[in-house]
Amino acid sequence: MTAPRPAHHRLKRKGAPPPRRQPKPSSAPRDTDRPQGERLQKVMAAAGIGSRRRCEELILAGRVEVDRRVVRTLGTRVDAERQEVRVDGDPLQRTRRVHYLVNKPVGVVSTNFDPSGRTRVIDLLPQTAERLFTVGRLDQSSEGLMLVTNDGELANQLAHPRYGVHKTYHALVAGKPEAEVLERLRRGVHLAEGVARVVSVKIKKSLGKSTLLELVLAEGRNREIRRILAKVGHKVLRLKRVALGGVRLKELAPGEFRPLRHDELRTLRSAVRQDHPRARHSE
Repeated sequence: MTAPRPAHHRLKRKGAPPPRRQPKPSSAPRDTDRPQGERLQKVMAAAGIGSRRRCEELILAGRVEVDRRVVRTLGTRVDAERQEVRVDGDPLQRTRRVHYLVNKPVGVVSTNFDPSGRTRVIDLLPQTAERLFTVGRLDQSSEGLMLVTNDGELANQLAHPRYGVHKTYHALVAGKPEAEVLERLRRGVHLAEGVARVVSVKIKKSLGKSTLLELVLAEGRNREIRRILAKVGHKVLRLKRVALGGVRLKELAPGEFRPLRHDELRTLRSAVRQDHPRARHSE
């Protein structure tokens, strides 16, 4: 006895209409399939809780609730206008984002918490309801441009090395660096944590026994400029940051501050998108 043929091998009867093809399901996502709301860590960072990485740590630690339920999944999307987000039991407030440009003087510290009671960068600004923090660091002996904000997402993007946002410095160094020394800075100098290199370096002015250099960095290791210049035999006598992501310090006096203009804020956001495209895909 022979096994029956599969259905697709059976002979068609004459005159029978061809079988109707079923339409293929569309591969295009429906509106209902699209993610709704914003990522939880992004909402928290925008509210000034901290950088996005810090917000992720809080979520993983079980310290964040959405509509009174603890959330530990990174990437959870929320509607900040309709859902209640709490951190350590306190409701998240949708605060107004503020961005200040500050000319940090020598002797002022960048940290928000200083047990020694030294003057901090945030002490240079008037007290506000927003929780402010500095973007990145300048050591106590350095001066120049710093940003102070409650915009955690932008602060993280500007400060994190993977985004490669350019920072421009003027360094007064002892001696007169030769061309091969400048080329060595461009190629890279070995530090304990790896090779550090500048994006560009040039001599701005020769001043007798010292030289004023302009250096551009795309990363921000601790005291990086002082360390790499010491490695090539030129001690830093004075260090000043003059630009960050296209925003320049210009005429602002030491200890003074001002709000960022809208065009400067657009410049910073553009620098994050353009300077290091890989970062956009790793978010």
